[in-house]
Amino acid sequence: RAAHSPKMMENKVFLSFTFYSTILILKMYVIAIITGQVRLRKKAFANPEDALRNGGLQFCREDPDVERCRRAHRNDMENIFPFLFLGAIYSLLDPSPTVARIHFLIFCVGRIIHTIAYLLRLRAPTRSVAYSVAQLPCFSMALQILLATTPYW
Repeated sequence: RAAHSPKMMENKVFLSFTFYSTILILKMYVIAIITGQVRLRKKAFANPEDALRNGGLQFCREDPDVERCRRAHRNDMENIFPFLFLGAIYSLLDPSPTVARIHFLIFCVGRIIHTIAYLLRLRAPTRSVAYSVAQLPCFSMALQILLATTPYW
């Protein structure tokens, strides 16, 4: 069992944030692996050395399925990285653990549904609704951070 800082173990909000953030980061790794597998299956490589290793320079090309995976991954980076900052700072504001957990859960579930909708090409507006729902807790956290820090600007 890993040693835990007693101070960290006291902050239930931060522990909840850590749990959901880790799930989201693992999800991003899974998308990276899926992207690589789709590249191999479709023989669509970004780099000449990879194409040469897998059949020839003609396979140094783009593929719509690979690009879809890459867009899903890029969208994660555009949204999960800001969440990591906002959630960490929000955790320091001593919010209600239940309210904070709801913020983190909504974001996490929204991002998972967004990814599933993206990769499985689910009918619109599934992906955009998932995206929008996941943005709500981020805007809420950002607003609370700004309200808490306004006196110090």
